[in-house]
Amino acid sequence: MLLWRVGFGVDGSLAAVSADPPSRLTRRLGTTDAVVVGLGAMIGAGVFSAIGPAAGEAGWWLPLALVVAAGVATANALSSAQLAAVHPESGGTYVYGRERLGEGWGFLAGWAFVVGKTASCAAMATTFGAYLWPSGARFLGAAAVVVLGGVNLLGVHRTVGATKILLVVVLGALAVAVAGGVAGGLSWSPSGSAVETNVRDVLGAAGLLFFAFAGYARVATLGEEVRDPARTIPRAVPIALAVTFAVYAVVLVTALTAVGPVTLASSDAPLVDVVRHGLPALEPVVAAGAAVASLGVLLSLLVGVSRTGFAMADRGDLPRWFAAVSDRAVPARAEVAVAATVAVVVLVVDLRGAIGASSFAVLAYYAIANASALRLRPDERRWPRWIPAAGLVGCVVVAVSLPLRSVLAGIALLAVGALVHFARRRLTRRHPDPWA
Repeated sequence: MLLWRVGFGVDGSLAAVSADPPSRLTRRLGTTDAVVVGLGAMIGAGVFSAIGPAAGEAGWWLPLALVVAAGVATANALSSAQLAAVHPESGGTYVYGRERLGEGWGFLAGWAFVVGKTASCAAMATTFGAYLWPSGARFLGAAAVVVLGGVNLLGVHRTVGATKILLVVVLGALAVAVAGGVAGGLSWSPSGSAVETNVRDVLGAAGLLFFAFAGYARVATLGEEVRDPARTIPRAVPIALAVTFAVYAVVLVTALTAVGPVTLASSDAPLVDVVRHGLPALEPVVAAGAAVASLGVLLSLLVGVSRTGFAMADRGDLPRWFAAVSDRAVPARAEVAVAATVAVVVLVVDLRGAIGASSFAVLAYYAIANASALRLRPDERRWPRWIPAAGLVGCVVVAVSLPLRSVLAGIALLAVGALVHFARRRLTRRHPDPWA
């Protein structure tokens, strides 16, 4: 297999970015494809898994938590989109943080994304296995990682094709869940709740629901595989986010009014309980949809983590061996390394409970994205400066409002990343390339 590496060719100026700026990967994706990638990353296992824990935090105020999560996600999405238009490169906030804030912040963003999302990959793979073969969940999950990793090696156009199929199945399963909830009857009765909810509870629920929105920037991490990125990415990201919010709002309100927050919070499969409320014969459809949703998110996550790892390797923050590109214009070594790591983690550790810690890491990642967007020049900015400012504040507030265990795990994750960066810088003083 032919492998090569080339350097960066983007000078950071919006005016200097052509319709198809220099790229180490092949630019295949148009606006529709980019929207599909975003939808596939968001409309997936998050809505099947996050709704239960979030209902346990916010109770009948769950719709407000969804609005808060969507508001923070929107600010983050707009910041990421305008940054991606200026820096149309693989790596997302890792690149933006380096270019706008400095190497340390960029490394921390990349670290939070790669480590946090690797855990999310393992969680999604295990969830897939648990729905289809509970006693062999880990083996089935690891097998799914290997298969999807192979799909990604065939090229990003194959990934988008697979994402379209998975997305149709997931939307169908969500429609069945909504139909089951409506068929069983809906009731809004917050006065009957014995649990008092405060502002921190709502914000904590928003942080958990943010996990379900966090895939919107997957388009940005594919910055070198999108045609006319300065135009395509800023269009695709808001469209994908708006469609996702509409779908989530319908599903969440139906689930809440069909079975109530207590049932949702106590269930391992809350949407299965919702369809059981009115159409119990269709439970297997929703369960299968949840399994497929896990595959959809897993496919998207593997792509995002490999592209961020590829960008970090190209700039020397990971071993440069991973910065090779195959003759299919795919960062093959990074793809294989990510898939292998996730498969091993799936077999060794059960990370289905890692939603909170992953949310904290992702919120830190987007806090850096918003801070980077604040450094854009007026001629580079597409939206008012208050949007990234609001996004930065929202990320911090929602992150610290997560359950304490999630906050502590997230802080520990970032602390390890800071130590790794510090150690690498010390090594760099003695050797120009510590990964050589």
